Amino acid sequence: MNVDDEPTSVRHLITPGETVTSDSAFMRGHGTYNDGENLVGTVVGTAERINKLISVKPFRTRYSGEIGDVVVGRISEISQKRWKVDIGARQDAALLLAAVNLPGGELRRRSESDQLQMRQLLSEGDLISAEIQAFFHDGGSSLHTRSLKYGKLRTGSFITVPSFLIKRAKSHFLLFTLPQGIIVNVVLGMNGFIYVSKGSGVQNGEEILQQDPEALYSNKNDIVSDDERLAIARICNCILALAKENQMITESYILQIYEASTQMEVFDIIANSRQLVDVAKMNL
Repeated sequence: MNVDDEPTSVRHLITPGETVTSDSAFMRGHGTYNDGENLVGTVVGTAERINKLISVKPFRTRYSGEIGDVVVGRISEISQKRWKVDIGARQDAALLLAAVNLPGGELRRRSESDQLQMRQLLSEGDLISAEIQAFFHDGGSSLHTRSLKYGKLRTGSFITVPSFLIKRAKSHFLLFTLPQGIIVNVVLGMNGFIYVSKGSGVQNGEEILQQDPEALYSNKNDIVSDDERLAIARICNCILALAKENQMITESYILQIYEASTQMEVFDIIANSRQLVDVAKMNL
């Protein structure tokens, strides 16, 4: 491969041992090493050039986020003034007590009593949606849930896919209105963690908070009908079918797979993933 004349940020597929460039003017980045005058790739991935720096970003690797990424995580530990959250990265993220909304949307400084009641807000094993706010010096990420669209996740199913299959989009909070008036919400975490849940049709978190001030951190699941359970399971299997075929997971792709799968049973979707993906590609 020759990147000498390529514009900045152009990406190329690289395999281990392949020469990325023979121009000594380029600097070695992650995923490369110098072999004499040649710069050689060490992993399977895409070559990224930023000015004179060339690196190879591997396809399959642990999630390394960016500021502003929407993620889904599981509370793994509670420590002083913070929760530790498993987001599938090299180390757990931190959710500071000051970076969450208090029950009822109350705005005030956090006190010692708030620290003692942290487990009443979020306890070990709880699933949350959050946004990456910053990074610490050791590479760990800091999360926040100050917006009402983030917070504790309930009444749904949790699935995981490789993080590189999640395409960065304008919104990672999807709402599907299905036949029979069933509404399903999907949170696509950039870390490959996905939560599919029963939808209420109310997108505005302030409206929910006005109806029930304690709903923000409630552990009580809503009542889910059999049809809603099947719809959630079908959406989950449609996403897993896309992941099985290494297809990017987007709102339009999920909807096309769902429509193509309506004539088959939920448990047959993953086994027929190749067929469904082919049908979806023709309709896109």
